[in-house]
Amino acid sequence: MTSPVVLLTGAQGFTGRYMKAALEAAGYRVHGWGNEARGPGVEAVDITDRPAVFEALSRLRPDYVVHLAAISFVAHGDAAAIYNVNVLGTRNLLEGLAQLEHRPTQVLLASSANVYGETAGAIAESAPFHPQNDYAVSKVAMEYMARLWHRRLPIVIVRPFNYTGVGQDENFLLPKIVAHFRRREPVIELGNIDVWRDFNDVRNVVEIYVRLLSHAAPGETYNVCTGKETSVREVIASMEAISGHAIEVKVNPAFVRSHEIAHLHGSDARLEGLIGKLPRFDLLDTLRWMYES
Repeated sequence: MTSPVVLLTGAQGFTGRYMKAALEAAGYRVHGWGNEARGPGVEAVDITDRPAVFEALSRLRPDYVVHLAAISFVAHGDAAAIYNVNVLGTRNLLEGLAQLEHRPTQVLLASSANVYGETAGAIAESAPFHPQNDYAVSKVAMEYMARLWHRRLPIVIVRPFNYTGVGQDENFLLPKIVAHFRRREPVIELGNIDVWRDFNDVRNVVEIYVRLLSHAAPGETYNVCTGKETSVREVIASMEAISGHAIEVKVNPAFVRSHEIAHLHGSDARLEGLIGKLPRFDLLDTLRWMYES
């Protein structure tokens, strides 16, 4: 029996590389799209180029789709690019898929927990949207736009909370902190360290995505989270314990966001109710893995 084909957009990104390996380990044949045709099974397709997307889909006719391609850095300076990639690029993909004679069994779209903004307590999927930056607004717009295709495509939306791992760019908070400890820097400049986040491991996240391909019902939305909060201050303390190195933290006002979200963690009840006990590397495991790699 031929293994099902998964179209994986954003295959060359941080999450995409782990996703590709997890899908292949689960027995899927993976066809990746990326900015460049780098590595086996990856084709250069610009999702903002509608004709190119349609042409590539007509050749591939995937059985499943995992859509990760996005501008995901909250502080990215080009708002037009954020909306072009995250909203219009996703629309090009959905429109192209809807026109195929062989439509996929499932289309998994990666949104973000940033859509919730700052919400007290454990945030469930029913919480209202309260986006506080262009990235979050783009993901809200993407979700609303995707509803236009729900009757024609089996769409499942995931809202991952913060996650990290080996290979994530140092523009992101935890890789920056780990890298400073690895280099045994005396000082690190950060924004507000008294913020609490739901930090997950990229290996947990991609395993959940794989499970959802065979379990999720079309039209549903799932938080991908740990259900726990950890402050940045606690992360620094953990890194001091792992590395045996103390570091001075200086608050740089340029790194303090004007609409900082103080507390953000999710409820994983809906997800765990669907796929059972979730895979779980805890944050200390993740930080040690990143430090020692």
